[in-house]
Amino acid sequence: MQELRSSPTLSDFQRYVMEMKQERGFNTTDKFYECCLLAEECGELISAVRKNNKKGSVGSGSQIGNVAEELADVFIYICSLANMHGIDLEQAFRNKEEINKTRTWERL
Repeated sequence: MQELRSSPTLSDFQRYVMEMKQERGFNTTDKFYECCLLAEECGELISAVRKNNKKGSVGSGSQIGNVAEELADVFIYICSLANMHGIDLEQAFRNKEEINKTRTWERL
């Protein structure tokens, strides 16, 4: 079982997710299926945020979700999808931020 080093880089997280998925026999090739799983986790995150909102309602028998756990799940699927597409997330972030710096942002 692999371990994530102290103060990991984004590349370390990506490598850890790849190795963890292989070790546990999880999907490492079906990109569409992985997107579906990411969408499900995003829904769980939205539900957790809503239930933790003081104005949100929770039905009887429903539990308030753990936002930290749901964010971690979303992050795992993002790392996994990046791995499947051969994308270095840190470099993708840097490239996209350079584009964003040139944009004009309008608040509506």
